[in-house]
Amino acid sequence: MKIGYILNTYPSPSHSFIRREIRALERRGLTIHRFAMRPFPGDLPDPTDREEAAVTEYVLAQGVLALIWAVFIVGLAHPVRIYAALVLAIRTGRRSDVGVLRHLVYFLEAAFIARRAIELRLDRLHAHFGTNATTVAMLAQAMGAPPYSFTVHGPEEFDKPAAIALGLKVERADFVVAISAFGRSQISRWVPHRLWPALHVVHCGIEPHTFAAPPPLPAERPLVLVNIGRFSEQKGQLLLLDAMAEVVRRGVDVRLVMIGDGEMRPLIERAISHHGLGRHVTLTGWLDEAGVLGELAKAHGMVLPSFAEGLPMVVMEAMASARPVIATWVAGIPELMQHGQTGWLVPAGDTGALVEAITDMSMTPDAKLGKMAKTARARALTRHDIDQEAGKLAALFAQRPRTQPD
Repeated sequence: MKIGYILNTYPSPSHSFIRREIRALERRGLTIHRFAMRPFPGDLPDPTDREEAAVTEYVLAQGVLALIWAVFIVGLAHPVRIYAALVLAIRTGRRSDVGVLRHLVYFLEAAFIARRAIELRLDRLHAHFGTNATTVAMLAQAMGAPPYSFTVHGPEEFDKPAAIALGLKVERADFVVAISAFGRSQISRWVPHRLWPALHVVHCGIEPHTFAAPPPLPAERPLVLVNIGRFSEQKGQLLLLDAMAEVVRRGVDVRLVMIGDGEMRPLIERAISHHGLGRHVTLTGWLDEAGVLGELAKAHGMVLPSFAEGLPMVVMEAMASARPVIATWVAGIPELMQHGQTGWLVPAGDTGALVEAITDMSMTPDAKLGKMAKTARARALTRHDIDQEAGKLAALFAQRPRTQPD
């Protein structure tokens, strides 16, 4: 079976889960052709991401003339469908928050995908994230490309479901994947009950061999915590620094390593300076997978004070590394974490609760913290083995497509 994966920016340091999914499907014998609208604009520290970039077909890199030519070629073969797709693009654009012009760009991208899908004899299309990549997949299918499906991650899709036409995309899709039961419930709010059987849960996964022999928790103190993720408002890093300032003021000896980068880095750097946390907080930038695992190996746990999430890969990676986690009661996180057994769950946005959790971890006896670490590792490996999850997705790809709309 040949599947065309449609992505916006790929590969990306924060989207390693897509790479793992694709490669797990390929191990099962599926042929995956990677389409991305554009490459990642910065450096790719992980060599496997650079390998993925080398085998990805970048749509916008073809140039506007190639995209217009694709409209002409597809229109000759399917004149009614190309017109219907144009109407669909305009109608969707009018209801969106980005406008009709942007959707006409998606229309051009979709024409290129449709032409290539026909040339490559692809059996299906699959997009990740229910935003513009799925818009392109929907328009390509309307032009005559094979059936499409897509994976919803959140929280972006749940913030503006009407503006991205989430219900329409589900209606026209063959099936839809959510990465957690919470995610499936949110999609269910926007589609008729008759479509609920087309909504499935397939977790993002980890490769267990990567975590084959995690080192024991460090015996020495200070307490070392790792925070991993894009520096953005939804990740709650500024609140984390407020909490760190209070924890240090209490006399707790703690260090925080922040792995990642993003638009909020200047604000984070100013907050570190404002709170006088220079000796307690280290910013590493993006690291490759080996670098992240190296920092986890030196840490006692991970902290992720997110305001909004899907189901973060970094939580399952930390747990698989036998590290307890401090995280928030949002989205799919409580489906994976168990408060008091694999770490600490706190209300999102509650600085005081975060302070207490960090303080509590610092005072937890080594034996109890080690037991938490083992429980966390076992739970992550049981629930998030990528080969098992890819098997679920492959089974969905193998099923007979349900009737597609005109």
